[in-house]
Amino acid sequence: MMKHFSKLTALSAFIGISVLAAPASDLGTLIFHDEFERTESQEEKDEPGNEWTTSSETTAAGRKQVDLRDGAMHMHTAENANHAVSTRHEFAFTDGSIGMRFKLDNDGDQLQLNFADLGLKSVHAGHLFDAVFSLGGVSFDDKKTGSMNLEIRAAREKGTLSNEQQEALKTKRKSFKNPVTKGEWHELLVHVEGDRISAVVDGKEVGSFQSEGFAHPTKRLLRLLVPGAASVDDVKIWRKQ
Repeated sequence: MMKHFSKLTALSAFIGISVLAAPASDLGTLIFHDEFERTESQEEKDEPGNEWTTSSETTAAGRKQVDLRDGAMHMHTAENANHAVSTRHEFAFTDGSIGMRFKLDNDGDQLQLNFADLGLKSVHAGHLFDAVFSLGGVSFDDKKTGSMNLEIRAAREKGTLSNEQQEALKTKRKSFKNPVTKGEWHELLVHVEGDRISAVVDGKEVGSFQSEGFAHPTKRLLRLLVPGAASVDDVKIWRKQ
């Protein structure tokens, strides 16, 4: 898979074309696209539209945390909220790609793409895995067989993790350095194929990671988790199978 996308991203960079505009035959079938070119009917509550939902009612007492303006979606976690704001959209693929433009305005901000399956009862809140983008780089986290596995999560909360479990958890996450400019728009692509996940940022392959949780047969929900603030635009989801 990495060789295939290497050719795609290298060609795109050479001819100055966004990888988000890649033909469907390269990434699969485009099953979702949102450019956020719409306005809200009010400014008191989240109203992202296009079947997006948010966590603000339950995590921030209904305070507005998601805003549409200037053709983009801007997210921030409200002061005293009990969880990072979660902006969610349903989809379904086994293998596929998710792409978008993103912007981080503050030191410490990050955009967390959380893949979930709420029907999976062996993990907390359907967590499968994450791809996290920050000003410093990208990290991948297999949560299905790692931190969100119910047995492991319970042991962590009780402080009873065995040495074997602690060592296993260290193998479930991997990070790659890839500095991006604060306050500027960047492009990301996340590819999932079998038990491997990889990321491309601004046409550059950042890294890949292999872990069994990525091979969960159906990814059903995308959650954009933002503990600070982040903006996104031109969100696309492609299905390969």
